[in-house]
Amino acid sequence: QVQLVESGGGLVQAGGSLTLSCAASVGTFSTYAMGWFRQAPGKGREFVAAISWNGGITRYGDSVKARFTISRDNAKKTVYLRMNSLKSEDAAVYYCAAVPSRVGVLLSASEYNYWGQGTQVTVSS
Repeated sequence: QVQLVESGGGLVQAGGSLTLSCAASVGTFSTYAMGWFRQAPGKGREFVAAISWNGGITRYGDSVKARFTISRDNAKKTVYLRMNSLKSEDAAVYYCAAVPSRVGVLLSASEYNYWGQGTQVTVSS
C-alpha cells in the first residue's frame, strides 16, 4: 500500500512563492511516476505537473509553465513542487499522486493509482 502525505501549503501573497512536498511511504519510490494536481472550489481536478521515475522527464500544465517546478529526491522518497509568482487563480487544494511506471510521465488523473489527502494553497491579492 502506498501512502502519500503532502505538506507545505498555506497562505501566500500574490507574487509570492511556496514549496509543496509529498512524502511517500512505499517500498521502491523510484519505480513510481509522480504528479501534482489541483482542484479549486466548483472546478474539476486540474493537471499541474508530472515527473518520471528518475526525474529525467517533466511536464507542466499550460497555466503554470515557467512558474512552477517539479522535482524529486528518490533517496528521501519525496516529490516537490516549487511555485513561484503565485496568482489568485493558483489557489486550490493541491494533490500529490503516484503510479508505478518507469516509462515517461502521465498527465491524466485517471492514470494515477494513489493519491494524497491534499494541501490547501491560498493566495491573497
